[in-house]
Amino acid sequence: MHLPKAELHLHIEGTLEPELAFTLAARNGVELPYADTEQLRTAYLFDDLQSFLDLYYALMTVLRTEDDFTELADAYLARAAAQGVRHAEIFFDPQAHTARGVEIGTVIEGLGRALEASEEKHGVSTQLIMCFLRDESAESALATLRAAEPYLHRISAVGLDSAEVGHPPAKFREVYEAAAALGLRKVAHAGEEGPPAYIREALDVLGVERVDHGLRCMEDPELVARLVADRVPLTLCPLSNVRLRAVGVLEEHPLPAMMDAGLLCTVNSDDPAYFGGYVGDTFHAVHEALGLDREQLRTLARNSFEAAFLDHDEERRARYLAEVEAYEFD
Repeated sequence: MHLPKAELHLHIEGTLEPELAFTLAARNGVELPYADTEQLRTAYLFDDLQSFLDLYYALMTVLRTEDDFTELADAYLARAAAQGVRHAEIFFDPQAHTARGVEIGTVIEGLGRALEASEEKHGVSTQLIMCFLRDESAESALATLRAAEPYLHRISAVGLDSAEVGHPPAKFREVYEAAAALGLRKVAHAGEEGPPAYIREALDVLGVERVDHGLRCMEDPELVARLVADRVPLTLCPLSNVRLRAVGVLEEHPLPAMMDAGLLCTVNSDDPAYFGGYVGDTFHAVHEALGLDREQLRTLARNSFEAAFLDHDEERRARYLAEVEAYEFD
């Protein structure tokens, strides 16, 4: 659990624990349709991605002020640091907030305050990735990018998330071209519930540098060979895959086969408050369920830093990688 690692696939809204949800609801005068935290936890059982998203968006209503977003991010960073995270690249969904009347600046500045303090307070370096909701229009995504321009000093990259099926990556070609012109890095969810063709589109049309999930690449040997040859990182989320029924049980997860194929796999928590564990918990779970040995876990940790957007600070990357190599398992 304490093996030094980077987390590259983490939705900050998905770190909203029931206790904090009730605290913020009381602060902001929001009435939740649950009697207490235990009843809310029982709602964290999902049949698929959409049933998760319905609850995920409903609970966001408690997030209203800069302080709320700061508190949310700080709580995640404290938990992550306790589980060995040294660097975190954090997703956020501005459209989910602006659609309910929260200004984009409130979201970004609130998160930014926590991220600015993170290295000194938690020992975790950070970056912020702005995601577009793929079940919203491409025009909405482009308007969101334009609205975020005054805050680009806080944003490192753009991403694409939410309901995947029926919303191919190519729909967002224009906004990704605009993001690249602004100097932002590019990632996208692809191949979780959507087909391998979505992974190809994310690479060829959007020009992404990392694929978030990418689970279904294993259905396409030619795609696997390309991902291996090009060293395209995959930000896998095994606990999420099980909870959202992309994989039946954790013991059936293809992570070992993906590593054996030479894919640049990383392990992440996705939406840990909803999916049963933070990234250290996820490392422990794949160790137990999939029989990954210590050196395979070390490889996953090494991959996470190699896949991180640390090109501007190779000295930092080298320092983190040295921590991975020096780590002694209990």
